[in-house]
Amino acid sequence: MIAEAGLAALWLAAALSLLQLIMGAVALTPGRGEASAIVRPVAIVQGLLTLLAFVALIWLFLISDMSVKLVAANSNSAKPLLYKFAGTWGNHEGSMLLWVTILGVAGAAVAIFERRTSERMMVATLAAQAAIGLGFFAFLLFSSNPFERLVPAAADGQGLNPLLQDPGLAFHPPTLYLGYVGLSVAFSFAVGALVTREVNAAFARAMRPWVLGAWILLTLGITVGSYWAYYELGWGGWWFWDPVENASLMPWLAATALLHSVTVLATRDSLRAWTVMLAVVAFSMSMVGTFLVRSGILTSVHAFAVDPERGSFILALLAIYIGGALALFGLRIATVKEGTQFDPVSREGSLVANNLLLTAILGIVFVGTLYPLFAEALSGEKLSVGPPYFNSAAGPVALLLVALMAAGPVMRWRRDQFGVVARRLAAPILVTAVALLLVMIFAPGIGIFPVLGLVLAIGVGAGSLAPLWGRNLRRTPLFTWGMVIAHLGIAVALAGMASEAAFTRETLAAVRIGETKQVGPFTVRLDAIDPIAGPNWTALEATLTATRGGSSIVLKPQARSWPNPPTETSESAIATRWNGQLYTVLGKQDEDGRWQLRLWWKPFVTFIWLGGGMVALGGALSLLGRVRRERRYQDRIAYA
Repeated sequence: MIAEAGLAALWLAAALSLLQLIMGAVALTPGRGEASAIVRPVAIVQGLLTLLAFVALIWLFLISDMSVKLVAANSNSAKPLLYKFAGTWGNHEGSMLLWVTILGVAGAAVAIFERRTSERMMVATLAAQAAIGLGFFAFLLFSSNPFERLVPAAADGQGLNPLLQDPGLAFHPPTLYLGYVGLSVAFSFAVGALVTREVNAAFARAMRPWVLGAWILLTLGITVGSYWAYYELGWGGWWFWDPVENASLMPWLAATALLHSVTVLATRDSLRAWTVMLAVVAFSMSMVGTFLVRSGILTSVHAFAVDPERGSFILALLAIYIGGALALFGLRIATVKEGTQFDPVSREGSLVANNLLLTAILGIVFVGTLYPLFAEALSGEKLSVGPPYFNSAAGPVALLLVALMAAGPVMRWRRDQFGVVARRLAAPILVTAVALLLVMIFAPGIGIFPVLGLVLAIGVGAGSLAPLWGRNLRRTPLFTWGMVIAHLGIAVALAGMASEAAFTRETLAAVRIGETKQVGPFTVRLDAIDPIAGPNWTALEATLTATRGGSSIVLKPQARSWPNPPTETSESAIATRWNGQLYTVLGKQDEDGRWQLRLWWKPFVTFIWLGGGMVALGGALSLLGRVRRERRYQDRIAYA
């Protein structure tokens, strides 16, 4: 009965989504404003019903109900409890139900808490959110029913893809989905503002927390996903420019541009049309990512769907939502009044330049990701666009963006002078020059991009602290601290990327027990190969002793075999030190009885993920600071 209850809750939520859309449209009709009273309660109940449906699916996975087709196809009774729970969304139908659940709960949160805009605009926003949800409810109910029964019930399930049996599955997809849905709320606000002709600072202040929250979650999701792939796949890389990776990067790039733009609109009432356009673009990229991963046109551990009908359904939703929003934008943009003017040399001007560069990178990634798909559809010929294209095309633009990032925070709003800005940046410029000299002396011949990356990382790291110079640090607003930490995090991550590219050392070897190999500063000895068993896998485990400067560490990489489904995976063993990581992978045994080992020494590679965490932390502090300021403002109004 649990499956039937979950399906019933899903149908009721879909019906309420339709009611929310209809009543929202009626309330926007002249003389029918009384209909708006029902929109908020309906949005709240719809969110609760979708949450109930998702909880029902989680419970079916936890109890291993093999009479449910989805559970039988993606779980088994021997699987650890964590992966039964996380396996709920480790498949196509479950992941889409998670998407819809977050969408419904987000709509309910908007209905409960948002009071900063006019009631008319809020009704239009909730109606737009209902329209998005309605399409995905239809997709689940008619194309991807997660509660479909299996008759007769299976004796046991087929199990979850072993590459997904990792704690990262419990964190990475939900975090990304929360980010995607945060962008859907921003999109709905933009639609509501266009419909009601209320594109103004109040609209931006209402939308900004959702954009900032989505950006934080996307940052965390991408950072965690990068480290998950790094240690799980055993290739030693932290980013592969895989289309599925790009599917999460594109919304992040758009959200970053939108975050800066909405901040300008909220604080200075500028960039009105550009902010609305970026809201549409950001949600478009999240829809494109959903299409790429869920349509079956990509082959990946992330790409669950293999039914072309599902891909066509999502493509139709993409065309309806994005086409409709662009049409509305085209029809109403003429009614959007021009905001406050500003000079090119100003903080607003630097943020516009920032947005243009982010948009350029987004375009490069978008073309590189989708061009092979279009080419294959037209000619039938399979093409591959790999790291050389992305690195050479996007790399220079990204470095220019990072350099510009140092200047923006020290500029004044509305109008500034170039000479004055240059004097404020004198210290970071001097630090950058010294860093360039030191790199040229101590690390010659490492390549132009790593050199620029290291130098800019040091310079931007110094420049990111500029907003704190001359301030009383105790009285510095929390959102200023957030900006500083986020910008410093970008510098730290860039330093890690450049160091990994410049100084990584790799050794591929075939060794016998007792033999040693050198990688970077480490001498690695193969001591033993032992069979071991896990909860639902068996493995051959190598015992490696790595020695450096008189001290030694033991690492145990594994070659695992999974019976359900039958799969072989490599489990890397990584030793982390303050200045880098020793990364080890066990391969096959050759005909001569030697074991294949892949060894990497990666100096300062951990800075990549440390920087990502700092960026997310900075965003969280900024969000907290904005919320606290808003509450103080509301309290002053209440007591006035």
